[in-house]
Amino acid sequence: MGNICRSPAGENIMRRVLEDAGLADRVACDSAGTIDFHRGKSPDPRMRRAAAEHGYTFEGRARPVTPMDLESFDLILAMDRENLADILALDSREMHREKVRLFASFCGNDAFPDEVPDPYYGGESGFHHVIKMVENGCAGVLEWVGDRLGERRV
Repeated sequence: MGNICRSPAGENIMRRVLEDAGLADRVACDSAGTIDFHRGKSPDPRMRRAAAEHGYTFEGRARPVTPMDLESFDLILAMDRENLADILALDSREMHREKVRLFASFCGNDAFPDEVPDPYYGGESGFHHVIKMVENGCAGVLEWVGDRLGERRV
């Protein structure tokens, strides 16, 4: 929503996954929020602390998603249904709906919910849960990317 918790987790973890897979130079990855409240801010300090405990350094600055993002990217992932609806509302001509999906649809573990919960108003454990869920989903996104690039990965 604000591009300071879940979305930066998705972007930064996916960047690592792409680097580890040797695809960082072939795949663009970015994050954005559906509200413009935190524009220019770094990821939430609690998310950065949790990320560091999992071996990640989270970088980036919050920005809002734009209609141009719908044209520029092959896949747009929303962390929950409310954000999914807000992103789809930017697609006034309904030309890009097939590329907008829920992030959790890429999670290969039934232990995770169908939406990535927002940890912003919860405790520290929520940030760790989001990181674990995003790691799981990024593996599924990598498989999707590999299929499109003709580089099937196991």
